[in-house]
Amino acid sequence: MARTSKQHVIADPLLRTRLFLMMALQTAVWGAWAPKLFPYMTMLGFSAAEQAVVGSSWGIAAVIGIFVSNQFADRNFAAERFLCVSHLLSGLCLIGVAFSQSFAGFFACYLGYSLLYVPTISVANSIAFASLPDPARDFGTVRMGGTVGWILASWPFIFLLSAHADAEQVRWIFLVAAIISFAMAAFSLTLPHTPPKLDGSVDQLAWRRALGLLRQPYLAVLFLVTFLDAVIHNGYFVLSDAFLTDRVGIAGNLSMVVLSLGQLAEILTMLVLGRVLAKLGWRTTMVIGILGHAARFAIFAFAADSVPLIIGVQLLHGICYAFFFATVYIFIDDAFPKDVRVSAQGLFNLLILGVGMVVASFLFPYLAALLSSEVVTETGRHMVVDYRTLFLVPTGLALVGALLLGFAFRPLSRGPKAAIEDEAPYLSMDPGAATP
Repeated sequence: MARTSKQHVIADPLLRTRLFLMMALQTAVWGAWAPKLFPYMTMLGFSAAEQAVVGSSWGIAAVIGIFVSNQFADRNFAAERFLCVSHLLSGLCLIGVAFSQSFAGFFACYLGYSLLYVPTISVANSIAFASLPDPARDFGTVRMGGTVGWILASWPFIFLLSAHADAEQVRWIFLVAAIISFAMAAFSLTLPHTPPKLDGSVDQLAWRRALGLLRQPYLAVLFLVTFLDAVIHNGYFVLSDAFLTDRVGIAGNLSMVVLSLGQLAEILTMLVLGRVLAKLGWRTTMVIGILGHAARFAIFAFAADSVPLIIGVQLLHGICYAFFFATVYIFIDDAFPKDVRVSAQGLFNLLILGVGMVVASFLFPYLAALLSSEVVTETGRHMVVDYRTLFLVPTGLALVGALLLGFAFRPLSRGPKAAIEDEAPYLSMDPGAATP
């Protein structure tokens, strides 16, 4: 049966609404705390090394998820029940994070949260892909729910935080996230039943089979570029809040709202993503997404004194996320066999949410400290970061990623609209069946 036969099937509007709400709650949990995690740890007096260790939690969770959590979701556990249990327990961990003042307690609770939450991102994507008749066309609209969730998660803090919020106020980022996590646990039980897709004829270790497919050159290139873009993307969250408040001069209770403007643009890009992919194909769409990072950081570097421009350039986030990361998720669903897709999603999330976050958590605080100097003003001595030089680092990394994609990424299909039959090498993913 041709894969393109699904293109004429329209997804049930009620189903798409449920999947949209799933993405909204899933991402809102993350969006409630992410922009202010590093500033909050600074308020608690954690050193740069301690902050980097906390930032590495998602990397640990992504690695363990490949071998344990995603394996369960692929082989042994109904995906919607996996989401329910994980969000219930991770919400309890978030409450622990909120009330932990010592590094040891904070790290223990945050690591527990990470171990439970990170795998749910891959599982939520897999539920959407399994439920939609045409993921390439409909996933952008469904994933837009995550964008809306991130935006909505930032607005309560206009009222919960003051312009110069202290740690007592900022800890609400974790309490709000916990409340949303409990709501997601309950809502998960209403999602379409998504049983494990075990094929007794294949390797029982889904992660091992997914990893083996990276022997194909074009997937190896995409894996490398995803790592580079993940470092850049996570570096944005490590640096942006402090940059906006300390360098640009935006009030602390408004910085999260300013950052959420990028999600507004993401809504538009998600709406057109399916058509963009059909017209431009995988490679060009991803290159545009990475170049969006380069443009944003270049403006941060050279136009920090222009508040309107700094605020406006947040809109590039939509292109950065949708045209690269969302496209990667769609590509994985199109390129990997059904019974390993959760593990394949987890494998790339190992880079996006794991290794990339760990590297960014160590690299950018280190560079910020290295590029800081003490200045004396009327109000006393202050450490000032050379943001221009700092932001040229992710700008350069983004340009390298774009060049790698442009010259070395040669997928077997130009885009998801190509007429490819289920038995074709592109879908069978037999490493010896075809070459790019």
